[in-house]
Amino acid sequence: MNVQMKTRPSLGDSRLADRLRRETQGEVLFAPADRGRYATDASIYQIEPYGVLVPRSLDDVQAAMTLCREEGIPVLARGGGTSQCGQTVNRALVLDCTKYLRGVIEVDAAARMARVQPGITLGALNDALKGHGLFFPVDPSTWQRCTIGGMAGNNSCGSKSIRYGLMADNVTAIDALLADGSRFTFGEMPDNLGGDVPAPAAELIQRLRALGAREAEEIAARFPNQLRRVGGYNIESLTPAARAEGRGNLARLLVGSEGTLAFSAALDLKLWPIKPRKTLGICQFPTFRAAMAASQHLVTLNPEAVELVDRTMIDLGRSIPIYRATIDQMVKGEPDSLLIVEFHGHEEAPLLQALDRLEEMMGDLGYPDAVVRATDAGFQAAIAEVREAGLNIMMSMKGDGKPVSFIEDCAVALPDLADYTERLNEVFAQHDTKGTWYAHASVGCLHVRPVLNMKNGEDVRKMRAIAEECFALVREYKGSHSGEHGDGIVRSEFNEPMFGSRIARAFEEVKDAFDPKALLNPGRVVRAPKMDDRTLFRYAPGYAADAAITPVLDWSEYPGPLGGLLSAVEMCNNNGTCRKFDANVMCPSYRATRDEQHLTRGRANTLRLALTGQLPGALASDEVAEAVKLCVSCKGCKRECPTGVDMARMKIEVLAARAKTHGIGWRERIIATMPRWARWASLLPPLANARDTVPGLARLSETVLGLAAERSLPRFVWGAFHDAELRVPDGREREVILLPDAFNRYYEPANLRAAIAVLRAAGYDPAIARAARGARPLDEGRTLLSAGLVDRARDEARRTLEALSAHASPVVGIEPSSLTTLRDEFLALLPGEPARALAARAFLLSEFLDREKAVLPLKPLPGEAHIHGHCHQKAFGAFPPAVALLKRIPGLTVTPITSSCCGMAGAFGYQAETLAASKAMGELSLLPAVRAAAPDAFIVADGTSCRHQIADLAGREALHSVQLLERALA
Repeated sequence: MNVQMKTRPSLGDSRLADRLRRETQGEVLFAPADRGRYATDASIYQIEPYGVLVPRSLDDVQAAMTLCREEGIPVLARGGGTSQCGQTVNRALVLDCTKYLRGVIEVDAAARMARVQPGITLGALNDALKGHGLFFPVDPSTWQRCTIGGMAGNNSCGSKSIRYGLMADNVTAIDALLADGSRFTFGEMPDNLGGDVPAPAAELIQRLRALGAREAEEIAARFPNQLRRVGGYNIESLTPAARAEGRGNLARLLVGSEGTLAFSAALDLKLWPIKPRKTLGICQFPTFRAAMAASQHLVTLNPEAVELVDRTMIDLGRSIPIYRATIDQMVKGEPDSLLIVEFHGHEEAPLLQALDRLEEMMGDLGYPDAVVRATDAGFQAAIAEVREAGLNIMMSMKGDGKPVSFIEDCAVALPDLADYTERLNEVFAQHDTKGTWYAHASVGCLHVRPVLNMKNGEDVRKMRAIAEECFALVREYKGSHSGEHGDGIVRSEFNEPMFGSRIARAFEEVKDAFDPKALLNPGRVVRAPKMDDRTLFRYAPGYAADAAITPVLDWSEYPGPLGGLLSAVEMCNNNGTCRKFDANVMCPSYRATRDEQHLTRGRANTLRLALTGQLPGALASDEVAEAVKLCVSCKGCKRECPTGVDMARMKIEVLAARAKTHGIGWRERIIATMPRWARWASLLPPLANARDTVPGLARLSETVLGLAAERSLPRFVWGAFHDAELRVPDGREREVILLPDAFNRYYEPANLRAAIAVLRAAGYDPAIARAARGARPLDEGRTLLSAGLVDRARDEARRTLEALSAHASPVVGIEPSSLTTLRDEFLALLPGEPARALAARAFLLSEFLDREKAVLPLKPLPGEAHIHGHCHQKAFGAFPPAVALLKRIPGLTVTPITSSCCGMAGAFGYQAETLAASKAMGELSLLPAVRAAAPDAFIVADGTSCRHQIADLAGREALHSVQLLERALA
């Protein structure tokens, strides 16, 4: 029997939703799927909230808190939802501040201070600070998507805490909304509060200071002397000694409180000067213990950071295409563990000298020639990307057993680190498991995760036993059981054993002073549930796949229910890498909307709930359809998600379920069958193009078919490409099989003819394979898959596979979405050796020529070329070869455009209901870059959709790269 989500809406929920809609301007999300998407974070827990408010202003937050106080409903402030311990899930009204409350309020460069709203991400903040030569130094691996408010709530640390301290050391004031509706700024306060402090706030502060004075001796005795201590409340800042030493800033008390004491309306941050240069030394160690023992010595070199990469991460990283080359470059020989040592500064010479000292020290420790030097900025950036993805890389294990975060970031003194980690490994062995290790060796805080199956009751019991034994070890070494990721559900119940009963009662006294009615994120830090209460788990008792669901694609690489489909969906660990805003592709719909619904993580959660009976209607439901509506199947997640969540393939399952249950409309049917009817339409282009030339037809097509009237459709041209233009393959020397796609065949045949010319100029003999069955040209089935017509797509794939498998020559195409179907969807449609063999010899033309180091006779073509990478080019690592090939043209300056998806994405940009989203995606980066290019510059895009989007919305003609290559042929 399938488990249901923990709660269902009540009349009280409906009343709250109605009041929120009337009394706030925010987005009110109370539908079952909305609540389900906010029921999880990056922890093992799932707790359905009452609902979600996305506030547009601080007034909305204040109104919502007032309503919740009146209705007796808790409030949970949530940032990026990347918490490892369950502090951002609760039975409460969730306030998602990431969409609107994300501004920089003020920057005072002279004072090195910034005031920000809580929803701004660390990455966005540091981008805004670059022009001032400043940055905010607390740098969790989730910096691209974690919010400043969330970081403050968690007392985040990051890799450079040895240099800059924790969040508590870098937040100077917090403008706080309190549970009773009052507002006060907590920061530096004089001993004599004076008349400027309102009476309620003065009374609260005096009460807190009295507690600090009363418990000062107990705090000194029980608080671990560790930099990395983020457990409990920071009540040490309330003691007389702390105030006398200048550490009595009251903002420190709110930092790390996990939203249980106040809502942070604005935060004042301490800024630091940017150090523009850095060097890295990657130290190789034969054993894990050797790396741990060396840490205490390496920190004496005064590095910025010392980060651990263990053998598990090395092996898993190599299994992920986007990280493989970087890992190979980082590793020398077969080390068991790596320590990445960073040095930052303003001049290069001292940094190189620091690397020399590092190599000398490694030799003194018995490891000569064991340092890989990273001085190149590109190599450093690639290493940073691997390091930042470390936790997700660890989660890329397939199957139900996963590295589980619950003793994640205990911290001990560096001299104890080797002994502690060795003893902890013994604990794992006693429970028949092993742990993965990663992170901050410089401060004795290692992200360790035992591999366990949270669907299995016996493994849950192991989790409890390991936690108790681990925390006992930590106390023995006078360490901290929570060194970075906070308390949440996982560790809050252990605060009393860690700090003692008296301190635990003091924590409760602080909570009650701020929030006597327990409205703010209750059950975290104090009065917590048991960490192994399985009713709170994502995989609660009764969790199971809906046996009535039959997947249409092969998912066998993910062992588990529904042929592996559920396991593939469960690969999403909610860490939120898809929320990033950088130069890569993922996730274009989220970038355009900033809605959790239109995010790879949000979609994966929706699918998981649907597959396990927690959302009615399974994959064919309207809720699931809405979740995938703006997914453009860019495949960015397939490459960039560290756990490999392939939402484009999962969307095919949804479309197939919808088509089976509800059928498909005329628009979808027309688009799906385009390769069949286009050959007839191409015989009379003026008639085929009438929709865009006869007045009124475009508007009629929008009314009848939903094709946006303001969009022009691709134009058929005279002289469509025919297979007869090339010979049939016969296996002759240097033969290449060209695979014409329907888009270039009928709309832009000049591209295919240019490809033939380029191949011949490179010394290859192109041919075209014919179908063994029927006279129709080969078709990979891409358009059929986009409508969910999987059986028909499988038949087309089988025709194509049979025809191409009859020949051993390489297969080359020029349309990324078409060619990569052979390397991806064919494997799921027709699993087996023939499809794998074809995938291994199918290339985009630029990939093939670059791989073969083909010589092209090229003449100078002076000018500039700005090249946009098609999403599938990027997802399959085929964009760099396209850039490299154009760079061979003498006199041509080639600049890759920093862009995500163009937003056209096949039929997506033509649909009236997704037109606005299509435009928004294009306007994020691509279209402004195209408009900024010089009027005489070439704009290059290898995707048919990309070229059309650029023409429609930027008014520039974009060329396929083969056109430029043909022009440059001598």
